[in-house]
Amino acid sequence: MLFILIAIAAGVVVLAHTAPFPFLLERIDPGRAVWHMPRTDPPTVYLTFDDGPNPSATPALLDVLKREQARATFFVVDRHIDESTAPLVRRMFDEGHAVAIHSYQRGLMRLGPSAFAAWVTAAADRLLALTGGRPCRAFRPHAGWRSAQMLMGLRQIDFKMIGWGWLLWDWNWYRPPSPDSLVPRLVGRVRSGDIIVMHDGHEAHQNADRRYTIETISRLVPALRARGFSFGVICDPIGFDRAGD
Repeated sequence: MLFILIAIAAGVVVLAHTAPFPFLLERIDPGRAVWHMPRTDPPTVYLTFDDGPNPSATPALLDVLKREQARATFFVVDRHIDESTAPLVRRMFDEGHAVAIHSYQRGLMRLGPSAFAAWVTAAADRLLALTGGRPCRAFRPHAGWRSAQMLMGLRQIDFKMIGWGWLLWDWNWYRPPSPDSLVPRLVGRVRSGDIIVMHDGHEAHQNADRRYTIETISRLVPALRARGFSFGVICDPIGFDRAGD
């Protein structure tokens, strides 16, 4: 019995830090972590993309969003932004998308609140220096792995931690993600205020093949618009300004 209790307790601790849905840590600072946006009528859905900018995939993805007149939020990886990719981030700003900070290492969970706040601030400052635009006060942890220290650090700099809706992601249960599997699942599950997360990049491989994301979005946006959805950005409805403004 003691072993079972220990195993349950260990499982709860792991879930608190890794669950792809709000769990125990979110009670530390209610409202600091956002997993769902306000419901609207007509309905709004929030497309988000992680791990870019990707010189191979991000331009094509931006082309699709422009063609479909859909806005999105890009959670970009600081180390993927340099003089060669900065124009992609500037294009995101210019075409009405939101830009926010994404981490690429789970080790950030071990930082103290002030050190973590300094890391996020430095990433935002570097993005400004390279692109001329500041990200909004939104942060997404790598793979959703989070800690109490992260939430407390975000409070220090008035950032929000952004999650996503249940099963509204492009992980495909150990099978390669494909539009044929992703589009029906996403269309069938999405409701007003939901956050969808896909990937235009990869935290370790900047030029990762993300053709499935481009094709999925090219099918998904018209399908959702046919159901009456509009497309919002994370930063607008809950009053995020740009970091440092």
